[in-house]
Amino acid sequence: MNKESGDLLKSTTIVNKFGVHARSAAKIANLAAKAKQKIWIISDDEKIDASSILDILTLGYAQGAQITFVAENKADIDILNDIIILVENGFGE
Repeated sequence: MNKESGDLLKSTTIVNKFGVHARSAAKIANLAAKAKQKIWIISDDEKIDASSILDILTLGYAQGAQITFVAENKADIDILNDIIILVENGFGE
């Protein structure tokens, strides 16, 4: 993973009043699953696979939680940006 590139690491805040629940976790996972290589979610000391609904749900992100997404491959920058937009738009809810 290239932690040096700011383009491959993006942070955002959960704005959805319900936080991350099954439907929103599925939206993140479906986007991340399209990536050529892994997209990770980093929060506090946790690092999880963004394409795993179960992993996302185990972290229990509430409204206001700060999370960081990291793409392993520059080719996945559009997917990374789409995930950030999804989160910042409250998952369309």
